[in-house]
Amino acid sequence: MRRGAPLVLAAILFALVGCTESEAAPPITVVPAPVDEAATAPPSGAQPRLAADPAQLADDLVADELALRDPSTSEDALGAAARRQQAAYRAIGRHPEWDATTRPRIPASLLDVYDRNVDARRQLAAMAERKDTLPAWRIVPPAPADQLLSYYHDAESASGVAWNYLAAINLVETRFGSIDGVSTAGAQGPMQFLPATFAGYSDGGDIHSPRDSIMAAGRYLAANGFASDPNRAIYGYNHANQYVQAVNDYSAVLAADPAAFGGYYRWDVYYNTTDGDVLLPIGYDAASRIPVADYLATHPQ
Repeated sequence: MRRGAPLVLAAILFALVGCTESEAAPPITVVPAPVDEAATAPPSGAQPRLAADPAQLADDLVADELALRDPSTSEDALGAAARRQQAAYRAIGRHPEWDATTRPRIPASLLDVYDRNVDARRQLAAMAERKDTLPAWRIVPPAPADQLLSYYHDAESASGVAWNYLAAINLVETRFGSIDGVSTAGAQGPMQFLPATFAGYSDGGDIHSPRDSIMAAGRYLAANGFASDPNRAIYGYNHANQYVQAVNDYSAVLAADPAAFGGYYRWDVYYNTTDGDVLLPIGYDAASRIPVADYLATHPQ
């Protein structure tokens, strides 16, 4: 059995706006204003700066989504676009009252991506308990993206579980292994297994190994009927309908456009607290829980 909630949770639950694509406004050409990156860049370890106006926020999000899909975008620009993309979806997820402003500004080609990312945020947030302390985690760089992709595909070949579902679970559970920590229920490793459960599906592997844990997740889902009922198998992995929906949302984005993995891979680790979202950068290292106020006093967001 798995523990009851993933390590990383996001925003607030709310149903997506129900308008169809035919009801949406015509596509909008987004031409972002020139930006002095050096002057506007946030301090190291701080959250990306976003437009306060929902309409501008939506336009900036579209620009970042397009940049993430443009092969000519530089590596530095990809990282900045992915971080803003993540922060924008978190902000929109917290403000369902913005939907009537933001969604009509999304071009038809990106509507499904937008809808699924916003829905995933709100689904996961329904599971979230805001804490006044930060976790006893280490935040580390994930394994290289090409290695992770090869592990997902190896697991798919061995188990029949589609690679995009494994990637979505890895994203939700530990931001692709960026979170090195133990859940309150004792789950460990990049795919967050209880040691006893992992032992039954690991084939002798290491719970902290990205490859071994991804392969074990494929075996676990396959053994729990993924081929005939993916939702039931994912529910067995984490007993929450919201979790199942969020995994389905992210996996659908990846299935439609595998290049979306690059954006997700560059996302940060956030923690939901009584003081709002707190970004935990690579290098965060806490042996025990830290009061949020103490951390924010020296790590402004």
